[in-house]
Amino acid sequence: MVNNMDSINAARETLKKNKIRWVHTAFVDMRGLMQDVVLPARHFTEGQALTAGIGFDGSSVRGFKAIQESDMILKPSADSLYIIPWTTDEKQRSAIILGDVYEAYGGDKPSVVDPRGYVARNAVKAAADMGYTGFFGPELEYFVFKSIDPTNLVWDMWVSPKGGAGDSWGAPRVVPKSPETTPGAHTLRPKEAYFRPPPEDTTVEYRNEVASILEENFDTEIEMHHHEVATAGQIEIDFKYGELVKTADRTLLYKFVAKNIAKKHDLIATFMPKPVYLDNASGMHVHASLWKGKQNAMYDENDEYAEMSQTGRYFIGGLLEHARAITAISCPTVNSYKRLVPGFEAPIFIMWSRRNRSAMIRVPVYFKGPEHAAAKRAELRSADPSCNSYLALSCILMAGLDGIKKKIDPGDPVDEDVYEMTNERRRALDIKELPTTLKEALESMQSDEVVHKALGSHIFDAFIDYKTNDWNQYCLYVTPWEIMKYLDY
Repeated sequence: MVNNMDSINAARETLKKNKIRWVHTAFVDMRGLMQDVVLPARHFTEGQALTAGIGFDGSSVRGFKAIQESDMILKPSADSLYIIPWTTDEKQRSAIILGDVYEAYGGDKPSVVDPRGYVARNAVKAAADMGYTGFFGPELEYFVFKSIDPTNLVWDMWVSPKGGAGDSWGAPRVVPKSPETTPGAHTLRPKEAYFRPPPEDTTVEYRNEVASILEENFDTEIEMHHHEVATAGQIEIDFKYGELVKTADRTLLYKFVAKNIAKKHDLIATFMPKPVYLDNASGMHVHASLWKGKQNAMYDENDEYAEMSQTGRYFIGGLLEHARAITAISCPTVNSYKRLVPGFEAPIFIMWSRRNRSAMIRVPVYFKGPEHAAAKRAELRSADPSCNSYLALSCILMAGLDGIKKKIDPGDPVDEDVYEMTNERRRALDIKELPTTLKEALESMQSDEVVHKALGSHIFDAFIDYKTNDWNQYCLYVTPWEIMKYLDY
């Protein structure tokens, strides 16, 4: 993304007006983790940071470059500059800016290693070439804990390691001391904490602060926030949908704010999907719609089932067709597959429906009529918040576009609770399953040409290599569960 002089001058003026001392200059690696270098603000107001960019070592970033080709350029996007409001001291006053990654020595296009500049922007262009703009609204669930001690494992859900009931249940068997399990707090039972109010919910002040900062400082319109289903401080803060790159940016900044405000409150925020044994995990339900100009291409007033257009159905067909491969990107950790199991609301079967939260693709039907056309969308419920949002949203968009190109029929919707179906009933309806392990998901990804094209060969190969290594490490590790289970054999 090339900055124009208007955006450069506006960014410089913002830095001067707010007396910013330091600028966190950020991008994401292949995993979706923020990478950050801090520069004096004068490099932006007087220097070449916004024009020439910043040099860095690409070989030290996961999935980027080998050591013999390590020089790379980070070019900040002037329109992605935000003031960090909790840095109020004069010597700490800071801003954050996001950027795209370029090859060194005169590279004029974003590098193939860059999830934001290359993958996400290419997906946007692919949609535009077909006359569409994709809009996305991810719902990120996550946990806030008071502490986590991996050396202190607990297997009893109701009794703390010190024998005091309620102090640590809901633990990742790694004992988080969550806001709901501190002395004097009410106990939120496993799988019963959805929409609980204060005083049972002790996270509301934290959520209010995060939501307020996102709205006031990070160009993010909040729709709602609430306690989620799991105990031990599982929460959700939802923001309004937007175009792909902007939404992925907001997701990255959402995590940045959530973690920093948690630290301020002596909490730990984690977007790990399944930190709590025998309770619900954190998902990232992705609401997706396609627009042609000012018209939602997914809306059809004449469709009696869900007011979903044929274009929308083909989009869903593409998501179902590529579901197993997309899962490797949208559920990218070993831990992700401890969420995709029966009994905890996460989808494990490849099907679509309206209203039905046991389906992988749900078409929300809260309201009916053309006055609600803008809200027509498909919700992919299998993704989780550990994913790289630039990669995940791009693969979702490209899979949906493939469905439209090839007119992939999603089949009949399934309006039954698929968890309660017999195996025979599922076979009769030809309902297939999502991968049950990271290894299985990677195997599906390896043979999927659409995901390959969406990511580009470099990230495609690097992602599979990196995640395969994760899987191999996991298989070699002897867990405390195995010691407990098999030591007496």
